[in-house]
Amino acid sequence: MTQLPESARRYGKVFDEIAAEYDRRRPAYPDELIAQACRVAGIGSGDHVLEVGCGSGQLTRGLTARGLHVTALEPGTSLMALARQNLEGAGEAEFVNARFEDALLPRGQFQAVFSASAFHWVDPEVSWQKTADVLVPGGTLALVQYCGLEEPRSKPDQEAALAAIKKVAPDIAATWPAYRDLDATLAGMEQRRGNVSQVWAWLGSYDIGRDYAARLFGDVQVAVMPKLIEHTPDELNALLNTMSFYARLSTGQRQALEREHQAIYERLGRPIRASTAAALVTARRPLSGPGRAGP
Repeated sequence: MTQLPESARRYGKVFDEIAAEYDRRRPAYPDELIAQACRVAGIGSGDHVLEVGCGSGQLTRGLTARGLHVTALEPGTSLMALARQNLEGAGEAEFVNARFEDALLPRGQFQAVFSASAFHWVDPEVSWQKTADVLVPGGTLALVQYCGLEEPRSKPDQEAALAAIKKVAPDIAATWPAYRDLDATLAGMEQRRGNVSQVWAWLGSYDIGRDYAARLFGDVQVAVMPKLIEHTPDELNALLNTMSFYARLSTGQRQALEREHQAIYERLGRPIRASTAAALVTARRPLSGPGRAGP
């Protein structure tokens, strides 16, 4: 699994430097999954929720559209400015420029904690416990992200794209998230449902699973929406430019990767395919109990 050192977890600078491209290229999250999370959490207009790592507001917009009062944390100042701009007049949102680890938050106040493609950047020695601390008893944690899928209609394209990364940057390819088919993805999450942190770690190939999280949350539920996408080389390069690994590439490596993508495109004679899934994982803080993990 991908191990994130503390220096890597200070992710605000990486994405903040490309805030406009991040906002333009990153896909929105399916409204159906947001609605599902709200149903599971039993929340609606007027309820207070926390969002960890709001980025430029892709998920925030869907939350405020439901009348939720959102406290949105974002460590990147440029991303937060974009989120403010994108959400202007769209609902009740308070933006706080801080990492989740550092934010001063009241205990037991939020009916739900949401995070989209950001929770794995938070120190797992802090994230699961602090989430439980800020939730009301019975409150819900809702995690959303996209992950790669393996399926016949896109497998050759994805293998070619990964081979290009191996050729240009083998060290990055060595830690690339695992692609599994939909059945294997769902089965792996089902096997780990006793611990939400292990479910999330399995889904994204992240080293964030912690035993203590199993004592903080129960009622783990999952929902997955598969999707086939197609990219021209320019579109694929622009998307990869918004990913954290891209910042580690030299100018020469970036140019080499662009050439590899162009070659794949010309060889295929069509856009480059990728199979992804938008995934939602929810878990509930118990209605009663200490609310803190023991040693």
